[in-house]
Parts: sequence; C-alpha cells; structure tokens
Amino acid sequence: MTPFRLLAVLLALALPLPASAAEILVSAAASLTNAFRDIGRRFEATHPGDTVVFNFAASDVLLAQIDKGAPADVFASADEETMDRAQRNNRLAHGTRRDFASNRLVLVVPRGAAAIASVDALNDDRVKRVAIGSPETVPAGRYARDALQQAGAWAALQRKLVLAQNVRQVLDYVARREVEAGLVYNTDAAIMPDRVTVTATPREARQVRYPIAALAGSRQAQIAGDFVAFVAGSEGHAILEKYGFLPADAP
Repeated sequence: MTPFRLLAVLLALALPLPASAAEILVSAAASLTNAFRDIGRRFEATHPGDTVVFNFAASDVLLAQIDKGAPADVFASADEETMDRAQRNNRLAHGTRRDFASNRLVLVVPRGAAAIASVDALNDDRVKRVAIGSPETVPAGRYARDALQQAGAWAALQRKLVLAQNVRQVLDYVARREVEAGLVYNTDAAIMPDRVTVTATPREARQVRYPIAALAGSRQAQIAGDFVAFVAGSEGHAILEKYGFLPADAP
C-alpha cells in the first residue's frame, strides 16, 4: 500500500459516523420476539448506520424498568392497560402512540396429548396443572384470567394454576410437558407446532391488541419515531402477518 493510500485509509477510519447514525433500544412484549427481530433487521437495512437493540420481557416488567429510569427509546406492549399506565406516567412521546397489531388467546396442550376442547374442560380431574402468565405482571395472564372468569372457571382452577413470568414461559411449560395445558397467544403456539397443539380458542377471551409508542425520554427521538412508523407501516404489517399477527382493527 502506497503512503498516499495508507493516509487515506487512516483518515477514513478517523472520520465520525454519519450524523444520522443512531442506536435505539426497543422494549417489547415477549410475544413479539420473533417478529420484531425480523422487523429490526429490515429497519436497519432501510436505515443505513442505524441500529436497533431489543429488550424482550413481560409488558409490566418493561414498564417497571422504564419507570425506574432504565434506558429505552420505544415501548411496545401486549395490552392497552399497560400502555395506558405508561401514558398516565408521562412516559410516552406526544402523538406517537398507535395500535399496530392484534392476536388471539388459545388453549394449547403438549403435542400428542388428549385434546381439551374448552376452558370448562380444564376442571376435569385428568388435568392436574394449567399454565398461564401471572395476571399481576403479564398481559397474557390477564387475558387468561378474564377468559376463565367469564367462563366461571377461575375460582375452581386456583389450585391447578402454574403462574409464569411471561407468555413464552407458559409455552415452554406446555412444550416440556410440565403442565397438561396452557393459555398463550396464537402466534406463540405457531412457533412450536411440533411440540404443542392448539385445541380451542376460548370464546370468552378478549381481543389482544398491541400498542406502540416512542418514549418521552429518548435521546434518539427521530429514529424512535421512524421505528414506530415502520412497525405500523406496510412493511411492518407484512412481517407481523408472516408471524401470524392480525391487523390492529381485526374483529
């Protein structure tokens, strides 16, 4: 390499990154893990120099982290209730909140196990353990509790319930045959078709809706807003649909 070319390389390495380059941290519900990783890769491809880092957990856990000052630029929740709390706490950037997807709660059993046709059948003596997310901290757990209450089965099932830290843990309990049944989102069940079987969609279950917003404390407000728009836009919708998510306004 000639001295001139060597000098050019050294100067290039010393130059700062483009002014638009940024890293954003997206705190998102555990059920969004696979779809959002795909969305993140596509967003980075269309925004050269920008990087998306994810923090996946139960929605309530993520909001608790944000309330305690943990860094985050975007928040995506698995229910309106958690996002409403974030809004009351003044955590959201004004005008950025929007619903971007919906889902369904389903009853799953280990692959090859006897089908359980409804939540009422969970009271059967052959069902010893039923996994749901903890209603105190997990939106999927609140959806499950509400469905069981509507079916009149909540009180009778208390002794059988195994409470999980997030919906993916419920799925793991069922896949590993540690419980006879579990209530998860349809999109979660779809990632383990060889290990779990959907046997019912509880008619008592509420529609699962996903809101997203940029956070007021973000130091990368422009990129955070761009990511929110990308998720809610046509490319984001196409990726979400690939993973089984429904449109936000699905009945």
